[in-house]
Amino acid sequence: MVRGVNYMEGKKYIKVLKKMMVTFICILVIILCGALVIINNVQAKGEKRIVTKDTLPEKVDAIIVLGAGVREDGTPSDILTDRLSTSLDILNMGVEGKLLLSGDHGREGYNEVGTMKDYILKNSNIKEKDIFLDHAGFSTYDSIYRAKDIFKVESAIIVTNEYHLPRALYLAEKLGIDAYGYTSDKREYYYMDAYKKREKIAQLKDFLFVNVLKPEPKFLGDSIPVNTSDGRDTEG
Repeated sequence: MVRGVNYMEGKKYIKVLKKMMVTFICILVIILCGALVIINNVQAKGEKRIVTKDTLPEKVDAIIVLGAGVREDGTPSDILTDRLSTSLDILNMGVEGKLLLSGDHGREGYNEVGTMKDYILKNSNIKEKDIFLDHAGFSTYDSIYRAKDIFKVESAIIVTNEYHLPRALYLAEKLGIDAYGYTSDKREYYYMDAYKKREKIAQLKDFLFVNVLKPEPKFLGDSIPVNTSDGRDTEG
């Protein structure tokens, strides 16, 4: 009799366990489907704002160049070099706008924006007063948030790689910047496949940031409007 009771209890336990597993799988599928919907939404909305040389706006408040890696010798990586040279291409096509260089300068011995400015000065005749540095562009979210909040950018062309542009443009729209995107890809890059895979997670994260969590960047500070300020004051 005891063995029969134990057998029945065992069957009930297995049934409960199966139901829990099915429920868990269903919840997981729902979460994954929701994540895919969010990622596709960010991608689709951002892609609509990518322009070519024939559809560039004539004038914007700022051409925002998003930072990337700097080598140990202080020179820009290939990705960063091409983002910077693309911003000069845009200016050479006659677009009017200040340069806003946004990158990581959060630790001693590493200065993305300093490297970016050096490149611009060496490769163009742009006046220093028209080059603004955002030393606290630690992430795409921070860069776009600070462009609006600190530098008072209302309209912009964002320069970065094709895989990265949709998210940057989605953030810009949500944060109140009338932004267009211009791709900076000029060659093949190492680790690009890894960047593209990681970007999907970043799209999901920034969707939550800009729509739900709404955190402030690590650093804010006093306003430095690009239209009425001198870029030399942002040297830091």
